[in-house]
Amino acid sequence: MRRRIIHVDMDEFFAAVEKLDRPELRGKCLLVGGHPDKRGVVSTASYEARAFGCHSAMPMARAVKLCPQAVVLPVRPNRYHEISRRLFALLESFTPQIEPLSIDEALLDVTGCERLFGPAEAMARQIKVAIVAEMGLTASVGVAPNTFLAKLASDLDKPDGLTVIEESTVQAVLDPLEVRKLWGVGPRAAEALERVNIRTIGQLRLASPDLLRQAVGDAGEHLQRLAAGLDDRPVTPDSQARSIGQEVTFATDMGDMATLSGVLLGQVEQVARRLRRHRLKARTVSLKLRYGDFTTLTRSTTLAAGTDVTAELWAAADGLFAAWRAAGQRPLRLLGVTASQLSGRRGQQLPLFADEDKARQGRLDRAMDEIAERFGSGAVKRAAARRREDSQT
Repeated sequence: MRRRIIHVDMDEFFAAVEKLDRPELRGKCLLVGGHPDKRGVVSTASYEARAFGCHSAMPMARAVKLCPQAVVLPVRPNRYHEISRRLFALLESFTPQIEPLSIDEALLDVTGCERLFGPAEAMARQIKVAIVAEMGLTASVGVAPNTFLAKLASDLDKPDGLTVIEESTVQAVLDPLEVRKLWGVGPRAAEALERVNIRTIGQLRLASPDLLRQAVGDAGEHLQRLAAGLDDRPVTPDSQARSIGQEVTFATDMGDMATLSGVLLGQVEQVARRLRRHRLKARTVSLKLRYGDFTTLTRSTTLAAGTDVTAELWAAADGLFAAWRAAGQRPLRLLGVTASQLSGRRGQQLPLFADEDKARQGRLDRAMDEIAERFGSGAVKRAAARRREDSQT
């Protein structure tokens, strides 16, 4: 049976929710994020603001200079998570094979669901109509034979688009596109490829392996497979995963260590919550760091016993982050954390003597989970510990 994958990506999500709640903002330039006078960063720019060059992860002060007429709004994470929960509940009515990629996007494996909902394209249209009807928002959707192509397809016709890539049209769609459309090709990798006269996906697909290795190192082989439309990664729901992770790719390389630490803490909280939701514990914590030149580092540590306690996972991740900083820091294009060596709570040997601190942390986690379920994960947050070296920079 041929695979049919759908990628659902909400349009300008934070800005769209603000327009939903305040209709008078429709048609205006919106910047959602931190305060421009406090080193704030843009979380989402509306499409109107993007026309002026504004984008996510950009310093808010710079975005305001590019678009001085923009309305600047603070992030309301509890409201966004409320909408996100409704989105994923809606998607689960079509298939249980859902892999969350972020708060506002997901991959759905709908292979074999045609008997219930019709062909994948018809299913994608039903999803779009349901999102408008139930939430008053729009999504861009891609349908394709694999995860990479589905994600790329959803980005080809934004906003409110629907793009279908069939097996017979893969190269016709891919070849003319800029190499930056490939997963993992950022500005620096694109510049490196351009120096060897590779500007399109078609040119990359036909390039010699030696030339690609010269331009982007070991990543060349992987990129050439993507350029040929090849991607065998499965859609993996959390309950079936061998690992659970969160990562973010910044629009521009991020060098502010306090911001990176805050992003990492948020990722750890999300991973821990997903572990607890599926009654899993993890023994290994891994940090993924990618520079602008596509160089990727992975740092891991293994705990004495599996855990789903946020504080323990954060201590492990923060320790890896501190070690990376001490070895010499560089701005990052991507930051992520993954929990692996997963096991269910059943079958784990209980300690002979109870750890009161761990029990207290467990109660804290459960309380925060309840608050997050009711009010959104942004309703209450941990603060990343301020390291001594932070105060000296």
